Amino acid sequence: MGLAVGLNLEVEQLDIKITFLHEEIKEEIYMEHPKSYEEPNKEHLVCRLKKSLYGLKQTSKQWYKKFESFMTKHSFNKTIGDHCVFIKRYEDGKYIILLLYVDDMLIIGQNKTKIVCLMNTLSKSFAMKDLGPAKQILGMKVIRDRSKKLVDIAITREVH
Repeated sequence: MGLAVGLNLEVEQLDIKITFLHEEIKEEIYMEHPKSYEEPNKEHLVCRLKKSLYGLKQTSKQWYKKFESFMTKHSFNKTIGDHCVFIKRYEDGKYIILLLYVDDMLIIGQNKTKIVCLMNTLSKSFAMKDLGPAKQILGMKVIRDRSKKLVDIAITREVH
């Protein structure tokens, strides 16, 4: 946020819906039927999972691999210091920085049109909710006054 404020950059926030349910499972994993599923004489059967479920050890890694692959395909490079920060530099000298934290995302850049284009591209592959300019992320409330180049960040108890 300090970079965005100092350089007067756009900061848009997105939330990816059903994050861990996007990727197919590579391993062979079985689960018991949910208690609400009752079919006579089939209580002993199990389900083979084809897609990820919340709670599986593999889901976070599979989600990240899918997202990383998407970003690489669209000419973004992950930073060495943090593999959840992706940067794309354009020929006109402009750039976009995308920060990912599980299913929360900030997109930072100089050009709103390029940001909107990225958001549209992302929404074609992932179910997302556009939250507009960043107001709250990771338990922090963000209050920004672009005209004065100020940002106030307050810790809240509510974590999205």
